[in-house]
Amino acid sequence: MPPNYAFKPIAGQALRPNQTIVPQRLNAALYATCSSPRAVKIKKKRTVKMTYDSLELKQPRQSADYKECSDFVVSAIESIMKDAMDSGRNKIVINTNLKLGIPMENVNKIAGPFVEAWAFEIFTECLEDKLNTYQLINVEAGERLNMADVILQFRKVRKRSEVVTGSVDVKATSRDIDNSGKSPNITSFARIRTAYVNDPDYIFVILSIKHRVYSKKDDKTKMMMGVMEVVDFNAYDLKHISDADISYNPALGTGQLQVRDIHYVSLTERTTWEFCKMLDRKCMASKKGYNQWLEYAQKFGWIK
Repeated sequence: MPPNYAFKPIAGQALRPNQTIVPQRLNAALYATCSSPRAVKIKKKRTVKMTYDSLELKQPRQSADYKECSDFVVSAIESIMKDAMDSGRNKIVINTNLKLGIPMENVNKIAGPFVEAWAFEIFTECLEDKLNTYQLINVEAGERLNMADVILQFRKVRKRSEVVTGSVDVKATSRDIDNSGKSPNITSFARIRTAYVNDPDYIFVILSIKHRVYSKKDDKTKMMMGVMEVVDFNAYDLKHISDADISYNPALGTGQLQVRDIHYVSLTERTTWEFCKMLDRKCMASKKGYNQWLEYAQKFGWIK
């Protein structure tokens, strides 16, 4: 019986006389040799996946007196609001030609613009008052699509400046509606995150104004007029709102920051960079995920 050449060394087969190497067996022998795992070693490239901690992010660093400036602005705003209420300047009168008055069940839909206009007017009156004791030196209305409704500048001597600026977002809430003030949208995640990167000393104040509405007959015209009365307020620096009180809604654009209950807020002192990291964590923990957050970081210049 002829030997099975496919399982013998090819060199040995070639030295034997009167023997023929069958092509099929030769191919089988060569395949077996080349397919040996020791014969060919293929190096695979390792793919390194970027993680949040591995990125070189821009870390905004606030000034040493940021907390002092923030407290100064918030305190001044609270004093202005309190004095307006104590002096009886807390009513907004809405005159109409409706004999039965304004529709109370839907008045909350128009309350926001009225309350914002009232707050701007109160700040402007303080600026024009010669007895201005709040160190207020400038008042501007926020432009359309601006994160702030009112921009205030106060005189305060600092190491390298004599002015401190506060951007105020006015939120109107109704005392007569049970869920009013629950999870209101504050601002866009990407916009506020970018604002803090561009200016680590950016002071963004939320001014929550609670109101109630009632109808009253005008003695002269005998027509019903609506009265929107400011009954309470709260002011706080967004950056100091506690982790538990800030939520992230991924449904709108890059996501919206919300306050769970604008009437009851706990405060936590933190730096600008700590606040940015907290926002990042909330975004990545949502359905947006890390990849979507990374797109935002690259688009808005958060990475060095």
